Amino acid sequence: MRTTLALFSTLVFTLVGCSKREHIVIQNKGSDTIVNLAQAWAEEYRKVEPKVVIAVSGGGSGTGIAALINGTVDIANSSRKMKAEEQEAALKNNGKTIKEFIVGLDALAVFVHPANPLTGLSLEEIACIYGEGGKCDTWSDVRGTVVPGCKDNKIIRISRQSNSGTYQYFREAVLGEKRDFKTGSMDLNGSRESIDLVEKTPCAVGYSGMGYLNKNVKALCVTTADGKCVLPTIETATDKSYPIARELYMYTSGEPSVAVKAYMDWTQGEAAKVIILKSGYVPVPKK
Repeated sequence: MRTTLALFSTLVFTLVGCSKREHIVIQNKGSDTIVNLAQAWAEEYRKVEPKVVIAVSGGGSGTGIAALINGTVDIANSSRKMKAEEQEAALKNNGKTIKEFIVGLDALAVFVHPANPLTGLSLEEIACIYGEGGKCDTWSDVRGTVVPGCKDNKIIRISRQSNSGTYQYFREAVLGEKRDFKTGSMDLNGSRESIDLVEKTPCAVGYSGMGYLNKNVKALCVTTADGKCVLPTIETATDKSYPIARELYMYTSGEPSVAVKAYMDWTQGEAAKVIILKSGYVPVPKK
């Protein structure tokens, strides 16, 4: 009896061990903008390749890139382009050149509470609200706007923490590389938190990838150089007529492994593009 139990236990242990060895785990970390899309991709890809598990986590573009530099993830998600110094650090640490994949397009939306009568802003006005030295501290300073339900008409600026790719892209594209954010903003961890707070706060203004927009906030059009006010949409992100359109990235350290390459190739296919559109972003147009 003991011999039978021992053989049975050994068989179970062996089968479990084999099962674990048969599964390939790909670590995927980074951008909060991309995290929902990456999770949806991971779930769909598991149906295609049941033995491949893609472990997705957020934390911000900077967090994902740092993990890639440290060699603790296979793929870093980023909503801004990886910096030269980060690529140099990765090469020094791992001896491998970073490989870049553009996986989608996005429009960085600026949004307000539905009670706010504004429908659009220029880049200069957005910089006046958010930028260091900007004089737009109340909604009255922005086209003489009065926001119902907003006590003292004071602007509540919702921003992101500095490890966010959205934060860094916004700074470069709107404020300029040499200009910083003014102090006193509410710096949140993620896009979902920004949306949720603006939904409940008539005085507030925030920004995020357009994939997080919902009917409870109002996206503003942004004025272009020729005077047109353009809304963040799939079409304006694709043709880049929206002034704050951007690419979404995934990075690997050197040429990806066979399993990672197969997944990255899949993200460029038709099934992945359907999920991109459902997530509120735009597939990369064919060259």
